[in-house]
Amino acid sequence: MSMKLSENPTIHPGADVSESKLGRYTEVGERARISETTLGDYSYVERDSMIWCAEIGKFSNIAASVRINATNHPTWRPTLHHFTYRASDYWPDASHEEDFFKWRRDHKVTIGHDTWLGHGVTILPGVTIGDGAAIGAGAVVSKNVAPYTIVGGVPAKLIRPRFDSKTAERYQQLAWWDWDHQAIRAALDDFRALSAEAFLEKYG
Repeated sequence: MSMKLSENPTIHPGADVSESKLGRYTEVGERARISETTLGDYSYVERDSMIWCAEIGKFSNIAASVRINATNHPTWRPTLHHFTYRASDYWPDASHEEDFFKWRRDHKVTIGHDTWLGHGVTILPGVTIGDGAAIGAGAVVSKNVAPYTIVGGVPAKLIRPRFDSKTAERYQQLAWWDWDHQAIRAALDDFRALSAEAFLEKYG
């Protein structure tokens, strides 16, 4: 997307954002669709992504064609089709099934701070992605992902930790994503040059 950002969200004219809260320095790319979602400060969503009913932390990096909260159909019913819960779309004397939509909303997706979702990732309902986690391109995530781990595949499985458990815990305690804008700017050179461990030694 590469543009000057500000405290006001940057939303591509071709994107569709509804009933959502976008934080400072956020970006939403072309043809992205976001609904009933909170997008934390500095997070961005690339083109053609679809997000519904999600809580997304700060500094989340969401690549193109990502699907977050790919909603479930009623596998226990005689039919999978949505005429059962979107009935008023088909018959004037029928109503939408609000309890079914509530059931879907009760399974929102939660994504932590400083996360990376690669191209074409799908996150299924009810999943929590921990702080600092990275999801490989094309992965289908059906289970919770621990903080500071890298997962991939269909279904997604652990590839390796990003950091050892002690370092990961120290980063969550440091919570640099809550620093103010100028404090992050002041540490920019160190974010670029220092190793994860050296950064903690200086700021932890």
